[in-house]
Amino acid sequence: MDVPERERDRASDDQPYFFLSYAHTPRVGPGGGDPDHWVHVLYRDLCNHIMALTDLPAGALAGFMDRDMSSGDGWPQKLSENLARCRVFVPLLSPRYFTSEMCGREWYAFHERQVRVKAVDGREISAIVPALWTRVDYAQLPDSVRHMHLDHATFGERYATNGIYGLIKLSRLRDEYEETVLTLAQRIVQVAEQTPLPASRPRDYEHTPSAFRPRGEGPRRIHLTVAAPTRDTIPEYRDTGPYGDDPQDWNPYHSESTRPLPALAQELIRSLDYRITVSSFDDEDTHRPGEAGTARAGKAAGRPGILLVDRWALTDDGRRNRLEAFDRASLPWTSAIVPWNRADLQCHGEEGRRLTAELERTLPQTLERGRRTDTRIAVNGVPTLKAFTDVLPAVVAHTTRQYLKHAEAHPPPGPHVPRPRLTGPLQPPDPAGGPDDEGEE
Repeated sequence: MDVPERERDRASDDQPYFFLSYAHTPRVGPGGGDPDHWVHVLYRDLCNHIMALTDLPAGALAGFMDRDMSSGDGWPQKLSENLARCRVFVPLLSPRYFTSEMCGREWYAFHERQVRVKAVDGREISAIVPALWTRVDYAQLPDSVRHMHLDHATFGERYATNGIYGLIKLSRLRDEYEETVLTLAQRIVQVAEQTPLPASRPRDYEHTPSAFRPRGEGPRRIHLTVAAPTRDTIPEYRDTGPYGDDPQDWNPYHSESTRPLPALAQELIRSLDYRITVSSFDDEDTHRPGEAGTARAGKAAGRPGILLVDRWALTDDGRRNRLEAFDRASLPWTSAIVPWNRADLQCHGEEGRRLTAELERTLPQTLERGRRTDTRIAVNGVPTLKAFTDVLPAVVAHTTRQYLKHAEAHPPPGPHVPRPRLTGPLQPPDPAGGPDDEGEE
């Protein structure tokens, strides 16, 4: 049923135009003022401009920031609700921003909304409008945000040099501050109206991952292997809808999504600040039966690995045998995810039970490891697209922890350098001709 235009307008009025994401600055001493005072001034000015630039009614939300919340106000729920409803995400970039887990969670939650829209209807939405709070070194940006358009030339050279904080603090740059904020407000309104982003169900904030890797941690890598048939290798009675010409075309949630699942997983994992590689199980070194499991395990040995497996892949005897070898040689840092669409009628009934039993016989070690975690849904069958996007970050985090716990540490290349040791103070030589430094007489 179509929603009347007036009701759609009321629904959009309930969506804040923007969510202001910023890194909280620590207080300096007990007598210091509010260190985020100027962020609130910026937020207030943006809201005033947006009210003037739009026809929002009195009382409608122009924006949202967490300044007025306290720990007793249910702030995680309020953050999640506004991240799920806001039209534009405005991160205030600064060196501190990319070390903040809170900011990383906010970025990931909003970006995930964009990824889901692209999966559902194919629309490419970019509703993140970065603003430069202080100068940042773009070469140091996390991998997860480097795809963002960060060209601030339209705001002027002084903005690029000083950021909004510098413009607002220096009275002689007041006119440039006003122009910059007005331009930013216009950009927010333009993006909100030209690329409308539908509201989504709020994410559990406490379990939302960060888009930024922890401070001091080097690049993170992970490998995704896709074990799925193609439309030419499935049984003749199997629906061809989820399959394509390549295993990486597999789309088990094709009634919900227009994108292959491996491509969606790759984008979500990359947004967690990982460098990801993807391969098809059938394309790896499997032509020598005795070495298949060892070769495949070796490919993932140097990084955490996730096996994305379709139970229908087990209908091929050769692939099933290779999966058994994979399971026997699999390492503790290899996890599995088993999408099993509850809307796919062929995944139920007698055939579904048979394939489930076959999976248990084929991958017993991998499945058992998955059931010993709090992400057991990943191996028991992920029923919906939303359930998949919810569980994927948790599987990535668990797999990485297992890799760090069990993987062998290799020293850097080059000659061995002895560990330095502290020694006692050297005694000056005895002018009377006593024993020398080596204790000889």
